[in-house]
This record gives sequence, C-alpha cells and structure tokens, in this order.
Amino acid sequence: MKFINTIKNIWKIEELKNRILVTLGLLLVYRFGAQVVLPGIDAAQLSNLATQTDGGLLGLLNAFTGGAFSNASVFALGIMPYISASIVVQLMGIAIPYLQKLQKEGESGRKKINQITRWLTIAITLVQGPGYIYNLFATLPGEAFLLGDNLTFVVSSVIILTTGTIFAMWLGEKITDKGIGNGISLLIMVGIIATLPQAFIQEFASRVFESNGGLVMILIELVIWFAIIMASVMLVMAVRQIPVQYARRSASGGYEKNVFGSRQYIPLKLNASGVMPIIFAQAIMFIPVAVAGLSDSDAAQGVTAAFQNIFGFWYNLVFALLIIVFTYFYTAITVPTNKMADDLKRSGGFIPGIRPGGETSEYLDRIMSQITLPGSIFLALIAVFPAIVVQLLGVQQNWALFFGGTSLLIMVGVAIDTMQQVNSYLLNRHYDGLMKTGKNRKAVA
Repeated sequence: MKFINTIKNIWKIEELKNRILVTLGLLLVYRFGAQVVLPGIDAAQLSNLATQTDGGLLGLLNAFTGGAFSNASVFALGIMPYISASIVVQLMGIAIPYLQKLQKEGESGRKKINQITRWLTIAITLVQGPGYIYNLFATLPGEAFLLGDNLTFVVSSVIILTTGTIFAMWLGEKITDKGIGNGISLLIMVGIIATLPQAFIQEFASRVFESNGGLVMILIELVIWFAIIMASVMLVMAVRQIPVQYARRSASGGYEKNVFGSRQYIPLKLNASGVMPIIFAQAIMFIPVAVAGLSDSDAAQGVTAAFQNIFGFWYNLVFALLIIVFTYFYTAITVPTNKMADDLKRSGGFIPGIRPGGETSEYLDRIMSQITLPGSIFLALIAVFPAIVVQLLGVQQNWALFFGGTSLLIMVGVAIDTMQQVNSYLLNRHYDGLMKTGKNRKAVA
C-alpha cells in the first residue's frame, strides 16, 4: 500500500513525472536501436556471433551493450568507448596541467572537459569500429554479407558504428539533463538488465529439465543472489560519521570563546568511489588480450587464454588487485580532504581533539585510508564472486554474471543513485520518500 501511495505521489509532481517519462522514452529508443542490424548484414546468419559472445570478455561486453554486440547492431559498441574516454581523461587529469586547470574552473571547465571526452570517444570508436567489422568477417559466413566484404562496406559500417556510439552518448547526456538519474549509467544498466531474463531462463532449464539440482538449487541460488544484492547495497551506502562542532559567531563577527553550537557530522563513505574502480579495472582487463593478440608466440597465447576466461583464477586475481588499487586512486581524486578541512576552518567548525587546518586534513586523510581498505577488499570480493559460484555451484556463466561482478554492482549503484534523486523530489514536496534513510514527512494538503 505504501509503495502504491508513493507512486501516486510521484505522479502528482509534474516535473518529476515528466522527467521519468523522458527517461523511459529515451531508454526505449536505445533498446530499439540495439535491435537494428548494420546495413548489408543478414540477421539470420548471426548465430556464430551469438555463440562467440556466450562467455568470456566478449560475453561481458555483450551484456554491457544489452545484446547489441551479438546482434551486429548499429549500437554494437554501445557506450563503452565513452566510458573508456572518460577514464583516459580522468587519468590524464593527474599529469596534464591544462586538464588540472580546467577541473578548477567550475562549470566552464567541466564543459571543456566534456568536449574533450566527446572527441576522444570518436577517436576510440574509429579504432574499435574496424576491429569489430573484421571480427565479423572472421566469425560470420560469407553469405551473411549481402553487399560483400569490401572496403566500401567496412568504411560505411565504421561510420554507422561511430554514429551509433555518438547517438547513444547524446541519449545519455539528454537523460542526465532532462530526465532522472545519470544517463550514461542508466544506458549500461538497462543493457545489463535486458540480458537478465534470458540468463535466468537458461539456468532454470539447466537445473530443472536436465536434472541438474532441480528447483532446490534454483531456490538456493536465488537466496544467495538476494544476499549478494543486500551486501552490495550495504557497500554502496555504508558511511562513517565524523563528529564536528561549530563555534557560534558573536555580534562583532568573530567567535564567542568556549561557546559552541550543536554537534554535526561529516559522512565519509566506506566506498566513496562507487562502482568506478570496478569499471576502471574492467577496462584495463581488455588490454592484455589485445596486446597478446598481436603475437603468435606460446607465451602470448597463454596470456590470451588466461585473460579471456573471466571465471579463471589469474583473471580474477589481477582483477581484484586492480579494483583495490583503483579504489584508493579514485577515492584520492574525488574526496578532497584538504578542501573539507579548509571549509571547516572558515566556517568555525572543528573535529573534537583535532586542530583545524593541516591536522584536520591529515586526520580526514588517515580515516579515509582506514575505511577505504575494507571497502576496497569488500568491493573486490563482490567483483570476483561470479567466479566463485561457477566453481562451487556450477552456475551457468551468463547467470553467474549477476552474482556480483561489474553487472550487479552497476545495477545496484545506478538504482540507488536514481532512487535518491526521486527521493529528493518527494521530500522537497513533503511526501514520504522511497528509501528508509529519508526523513518521512506528512503530506501537506
């Protein structure tokens, strides 16, 4: 009943209702585009491509694009080139003074950085596009190419793939501006969710119709799945509260001696970097396979085999270590402890027992380091949990991707972020929020 009342309250807020409808409409356009096959390719001949993307890194990439990769769709590259470009720009922002300057310029600097990211996205797509087309040549039978496998087809297809990525990027930005939630993240989440029903049906058929554990194993898997979802929610939302006191201002504009206002708190998240470390690490994991593929040596083939198996030991060990490293890295660049300390000092606030200024900054930095360690390890464990359920429970690989890993964490993180935005609209209009963390308010007549 409360959920129904919440939906009614959402519908009463005109701006929120319009934003939700815009978001759903643009997401629908993206899903339709994922079904549009590249011109010149026979859609009936794509079975080999679907088999290639059943597992491994290509299976994961196919999940991110919502099946567009295996459909040879105009959105086959999805939004991943934009994600890669964003990662590169953020990493370059540490070493390049020009980008550092832009980061400090506020809104104008952000617009310039976004423009650089867009151009870099086009460059990455122009590199990945030919690789995707030549993979089609190697995977599909010759009769699948209705216009032949000539240079004209390659050039036109690369242009279409690039246009598809740019259009997907535009859809994501429009959702962010005119809709609800982070548009780019929502496009990835919707793509992942699109593969969920098919993965579950395959697992159900394997367990029930092939006498591979029956309904009991399905029930056990669902219990484990919900437990992992709850653990992921806790990881995303867990915070440590740092107490802060404020001195009251006197009539002359200074601060009254030995008189302090009520205590407040600085919430420091256990996982301040969200799902970005796992996305960073996932992008890096494509590199060893790409580099090793340039050589025909036995060592290179061994590296390719090890890193193409996303449920293998070496892949998950390197993946977990990268996640821990990137969690510290991303937290360091997104949580400005120096700025927090300066803001506290200017506003007359202080942490009890810690001197304002430099000591406060060092204290906050030390606390962030302490809470980031368990947060990063927990994030890494959830990320590699799909490999654990494959080995211990024999779960099918497509279904196992939803037992943690990049897929589940993106779904949970994006869902919570979107719910928080909806929650803010409800609370501002004095309605009960969607989430328990929000303060319930009685509706105003």
